[in-house]
Amino acid sequence: MEESVWEFSESDGSVVVHTGVTGPAARTGHRLTIAMRAWTAVVTLKDLVPNRIAATISVDSMQVEAGEGGLIPMTGAEKSLARMNALKSMRADKYPEISYESEALTATAHGYRADGTLTIHGRTRPLSLDFEVVETAAGRQISTDATITQSDFGIKPYSLMMGTLKVADDVRVVVDVARAR
Repeated sequence: MEESVWEFSESDGSVVVHTGVTGPAARTGHRLTIAMRAWTAVVTLKDLVPNRIAATISVDSMQVEAGEGGLIPMTGAEKSLARMNALKSMRADKYPEISYESEALTATAHGYRADGTLTIHGRTRPLSLDFEVVETAAGRQISTDATITQSDFGIKPYSLMMGTLKVADDVRVVVDVARAR
């Protein structure tokens, strides 16, 4: 049995978080697109079959890329403020990393299912991820998409105007990476 390792980082793809807004004043808020700029993932393979994933994201690496909706377009200063508020909500000073570790990978019709644990804000919860793997001329395109509930990890979503405008508790995380041949 031959063991090998694939290593990925931000130069191989993207980890993007999409937030929503809720509350009576939701139409005044922005739905954010946040890029995580520093992350690593290691996939362990046995006989070229993936069997384990370990990934880490630096919370401080988040950058607000865009804000859709709202009454007016989001400015650079507002993006910086949104980043600051997100870092505060996540207590990035105390919990600087997000990590995922799979316990098992099983083949599916379109890729693999990873059953593992996600740790955010010092709390660990089970999470299954379905990875779609598409063969291309250049190699493999690997993607997954998950909805994470912030309060499950002890994170109080940011709110303002006495709670009439809040970041939605559920956020969507999209991961896209490429593996060259």
